[in-house]
Amino acid sequence: MKFLVLGCGMQGRAVIYDLLQSSDVKSVLAADVDLSGVEGDPLLQDDRFAQKVCDATNETALKSIIEGGFDVVVDMLPVPFARPVAEVAIAEGVHMVNSNYGKDVYDLHEKAKSAGVTLFPECGLDPGIDLILCGEMLRYFDEIYELNSYGGGLPEPSAADNLLQYKITWTYEGVLKSYSDDAKLLKEGKSVDISYDALFDEENIHYVDVLGLGEMEATPNRDAFRFLEQMGIGDSCHTAGRYTLRWPGHAAVMRPFSRLGFLSTEPVREGLPSPRDFLKEVLEPKLQLGPRERDVIVIRVEAAGVKGGEEERVIQHVIDYRNLETGFTAMNRTVGYTASIMAQMIARGEISSRGVLSPLYDVPYGKFMEELSHRGITIN
Repeated sequence: MKFLVLGCGMQGRAVIYDLLQSSDVKSVLAADVDLSGVEGDPLLQDDRFAQKVCDATNETALKSIIEGGFDVVVDMLPVPFARPVAEVAIAEGVHMVNSNYGKDVYDLHEKAKSAGVTLFPECGLDPGIDLILCGEMLRYFDEIYELNSYGGGLPEPSAADNLLQYKITWTYEGVLKSYSDDAKLLKEGKSVDISYDALFDEENIHYVDVLGLGEMEATPNRDAFRFLEQMGIGDSCHTAGRYTLRWPGHAAVMRPFSRLGFLSTEPVREGLPSPRDFLKEVLEPKLQLGPRERDVIVIRVEAAGVKGGEEERVIQHVIDYRNLETGFTAMNRTVGYTASIMAQMIARGEISSRGVLSPLYDVPYGKFMEELSHRGITIN
C-alpha cells in the first residue's frame, strides 16, 4: 500500500507515524510547502518514508504529485484545499481521506463513483469518531427520539491553570471560529436558534458528568438539524444537540468577550485587524501546552429510544490523553490515527464503496473499534 500525506502539521505528522507502524504499508510520501514539521523527526526515521515540497495552491504541482501511483491520498491541509484535492484525486483515480466536514465535496458523489474513486471526508475526531458512534446508535435502536453529541479537546485538570481553564489542542483560530458560529438545537420538538454571541450565556449552558473526569460544561455547537437530516431521524427525534465540552467556568470567562464583540470578524476600522484576529494574537501564546503537560479529548454520544419494544438510553464515550513518550497529543492521536485507519481500510478493500462516503454509514464499526483499541484508544 502506498500513501500520499498532504500537510505535515500536527495532525499530518500523526498520520505519517501511524501509517509507518503497519508492515502492510510499502511507502509514505509527505508533501507540503513547509516540511519543517517532519524533517529530521526521530519518530519518522524509516526507509519507507520520503518527503517532497509541494505548493498545493499550484494546481499543476498538486496534480503532478497526486498522479504518482498512490492507493490513497490523506489530505490534512486546511479546509480550503479539500475541494481542489478531491477534484484532482477523482481525475487521477486515487482515493482520498480527510478530516474536514464534507460539505465542500458532497456534490462530487456521482463523479467520484463513476471514476471508481472513494472520497471519505469527516475522518477525524469531530467530525469522525462522533459520527461513527452516532451511526452505531442508528443501527442499534429501532427508533431514536433523543440524540445529543458532545466533543471536547482541553488540558487535563492539572494543566488547566489559567483563567480560561483551557489550552490549545488543535488550532486556536479553529476554536474561535467555532465560537463564532450560530447554533441550532431541537428541544422537546421545538427548534431553538442561538446566536453566536449568546453561546456562553447561562441559560444556554448545561453540565454533564463524564465517567472518569467528573462534571463538565456543555455549550451549543453549530447546527444539530443538519445531522438529524443526514441520519434520517428528523421525524422521530424530539430532542437533539451538538455541544462543546469545557471545564466548568470557561463560559463565564468567555461570555464578556463574546458579548462585547471580540469574536467578530469585521475590523473596527480600516487598517486594523478584526477583533477575533486581535483576540487570537493576544491569547494564543498564553494558551500553549507545556512539554510535559497532557491534553484530554472527550467524545460522548447519548441516545434514547426504543429497542425491541423497550425504552433504552445508551451512552458511548471515548477519552484519550496525550502520549508523553511520543509527544502526540490526544487530539493528534484521535484525528491523525483515525484518518490513517480509514485510509488503510480503503487501501485493503475493507471499505469498498465508491463515491462520497460518510462515517455514519460506511465504516465497519467492529473493525474500526478494534483498530482504535490497538492504538490504546477505547470506546466505553
